[in-house]
Amino acid sequence: MNYIAEIVDVWKKFPLRRERPGFKEFVVNLPKFVKRKPNCNFWALKGLNFNVTKGECLGIIGKNGAGKSTLLSLLLGTIYPTRGDIKVSQKITPLLDLGAGFHPDLTGRENILINGVLLGLTRDEVLERMEDIIAFSEIGEFIDIPSRTYSSGMYLRLAFSIAVFTDPKLLLIDEILGVGDENFKKKSSDALIQLIKGGVTTIMVSHDLKSVKEICDRVIWLNGGKVEATGEPDKVVEAYLKGVGMYNITAN
Repeated sequence: MNYIAEIVDVWKKFPLRRERPGFKEFVVNLPKFVKRKPNCNFWALKGLNFNVTKGECLGIIGKNGAGKSTLLSLLLGTIYPTRGDIKVSQKITPLLDLGAGFHPDLTGRENILINGVLLGLTRDEVLERMEDIIAFSEIGEFIDIPSRTYSSGMYLRLAFSIAVFTDPKLLLIDEILGVGDENFKKKSSDALIQLIKGGVTTIMVSHDLKSVKEICDRVIWLNGGKVEATGEPDKVVEAYLKGVGMYNITAN
């Protein structure tokens, strides 16, 4: 089997540290502090096991605090598992914190070049796609002024445009993106869906259950850091709605 990502018995814990009391608080509440429990750990993920095959769109659903963001961070490599292994065989194109790699003193055009190379293209490849990226972003004449002058919408549009024109092999998405005004939101969503339907391997975290059912090939429901269910989107979404007591709030 041609796996793009392998998650093998992955656990992740975070320490729950208590703030040290001030001297007055310590004296006044001495009995409480004598009985105080030591620092403990919070297990955000508990023994995850799953694979992602080439060309698959995998949806990750679950309530806030279920471990979805932790899983994305682990896949991206910004944090590491406490136990277990994560293997990713393709370069990741993250659609998470768009524009995080932009330098505010560089122009939009210069940021396209730098970020395109960071996402895996050669300099010549970025230059070949430069005008298409600019046109898609709808930045217009602002492309040659420092990006610190951009509105947040312009910033996001440009970052998104770079990402979708860099031949992504593995997309990591936190929600289907709606970037900019209504027209651009539709254009960006359509471009993203076209990439996914075109066979780009995708791991998508979303609360939009309708989109999950329409776009994903398979869904994992995370609950309390564990895989509660996995399988066909319709069945897993139905199980999730029942499990969280929202069954009459349908995903249709």
